[in-house]
Amino acid sequence: MLTVKGVSKIFDTPDNGTESVRALEDVSLDVKEGEFFSIIGPSGCGKSTLIRIIAGLIPSYDGEVRIGPERVNSPHPWVGMVFQEESTFPWRTTVGNVEFGLEMRDVPPAARRTKALEMLDLVGLGGFEHRYPSELSGGMKQRVAIARALVMEPKILLMDEPFGALDEQTRIILGEELLKIRDKLRQTIVFVTHNINESVQLSNRVMVMTARPGRVKAVFRIDLPHPRDSTIIASEKFGQLVGQVWGALRDESLKGFKQMEKTNQGGRP
Repeated sequence: MLTVKGVSKIFDTPDNGTESVRALEDVSLDVKEGEFFSIIGPSGCGKSTLIRIIAGLIPSYDGEVRIGPERVNSPHPWVGMVFQEESTFPWRTTVGNVEFGLEMRDVPPAARRTKALEMLDLVGLGGFEHRYPSELSGGMKQRVAIARALVMEPKILLMDEPFGALDEQTRIILGEELLKIRDKLRQTIVFVTHNINESVQLSNRVMVMTARPGRVKAVFRIDLPHPRDSTIIASEKFGQLVGQVWGALRDESLKGFKQMEKTNQGGRP
């Protein structure tokens, strides 16, 4: 479904100086159809850069990304994207936000309203279709963003820290709801997160990245039963898997922290 081979990315400095930032170096991965694949790594390791390359939002890079048989250099019709940042349109109602992509595709009004309402029911927002974003909680706004992506029927859903701004309890519950949606729609999901528990709760596999430049350090198979809900976090096996992921991530997080300190003190990135 998704293949990444030897992807590297260097960013020039904003002032076009002689220094540059190597964000990614020789990243390769394969994601199978229907898989929930999480990417975790220290801050600044290039996770968001990688997922934006996969989404076709960063067209210039070394290496190759393929969705099915096609190389990715621009947004692909098979792919939907959910960002961490607030992305609802404040002037549109909940159902108007979900309809937006369908409207851009010239789907007739009655058909797009029907599809949007069905998707809102699926993400647990039935009855809130006429509310505006200012009337919704943070978790509800993220449900709107997920519904807006899913209503386009993407084969691959890319999620860049979609629950990052939410409290821990809300993250756990939304993660459980996301798994129910995935089990129903059979979506392939690539999920970027900083949260180890979240990555283990949700995923079939977890890829750990190194500190910048981001490389693949380890990939863990999450051998937990399906269907899976939030009660899994109390199991002994869950704790063991969290420990394994943290064991691979700890040194990289320390390196990433030192890199950020150096940058904040005016040193080279």
